[in-house]
Amino acid sequence: MGQITSLFARKVAHAAGDAIDTKAVLASVGLDADGPADPTHMLDEDDYYSMIEMMAQQMDITPLPVIVGKAMRPDEYGALGLAWKAAPNLLGSFSRVERYWRLWTSVARYELRNTDEGYLFIEHRDGARRLGMRISIEADLVSGVSLGRQVSPRPFAPLAVYFRHSAPKTPEHHEAYFGCQVHFGADMDAMLMSHDAVSAPNLLGDEGITQFLVSHLDQELARIDDTPALQTRTKSEIARALSEGLPKMAQIARALGMSARSFHRRLAEQGLSFQTLTEETRREIATAMLREERYALSEIAFLTGYSEQSAFNRAFKRWMGVTPATYRKSLK
Repeated sequence: MGQITSLFARKVAHAAGDAIDTKAVLASVGLDADGPADPTHMLDEDDYYSMIEMMAQQMDITPLPVIVGKAMRPDEYGALGLAWKAAPNLLGSFSRVERYWRLWTSVARYELRNTDEGYLFIEHRDGARRLGMRISIEADLVSGVSLGRQVSPRPFAPLAVYFRHSAPKTPEHHEAYFGCQVHFGADMDAMLMSHDAVSAPNLLGDEGITQFLVSHLDQELARIDDTPALQTRTKSEIARALSEGLPKMAQIARALGMSARSFHRRLAEQGLSFQTLTEETRREIATAMLREERYALSEIAFLTGYSEQSAFNRAFKRWMGVTPATYRKSLK
């Protein structure tokens, strides 16, 4: 199951304006409508698609991808957006997306392919073509054109746009914005750009800034490649929460950027359960702290989420077959 930046969810919800209940829509994916936008905060892709489908029950969603895509700004993408603007030309800008797409999504993969007709910017996305996915893909390609128009010194329009899914009831919105023919039911999700259009120097192209930003993005990418597995991340969040009491699944899910439903499903897909991971985390913390004489048993009980030491003693004996005091003596 992939993830996508919460920035997109906020953009989609706010673009709808008064046509939807923005607070309720964003709350459905664990976001505060009045809170700050954080592109690094990720959402489960199914939650994101469900949010869009929830909006479709409240409004005509057909023109929404165009509205959302038009509203995207390079600066909202952090270092990646700056690298987009500082690239020498649009070919460089789209090349940054091809390389660094994992910084804002694990849902899609982007490819820049040179052909005789021009450059194809292709979005690869697996899964059933549910409404939420279709709207998301359309908004992505509109965003690409919008961002291109913001940094190019000349009017920018693709030669053609392609979507694998069927046409919406009124495709005129898409064709008017793209300024070219839009092909639905195609064999790819992509836009074709002329060699000339992507070769013109960007307004703010700067090779020195580009090298600095690319170096930074490479470091960010390496960090993502080393992201710990779901089990490790879950236990880490549980450990952080235990001093305030036994955490609930919804609390840990929010910390990981997921809804409780999606979190439960992803754990189940890996043969894990929240209860088991919580017990393992408590046991591991307890056994580690018992090796340190400076921690009293009452402190260990508190830091592993037990309000009473007697409850901690019973749990520890269930885990290890002996009481905490006996276990500590055996370590000497």
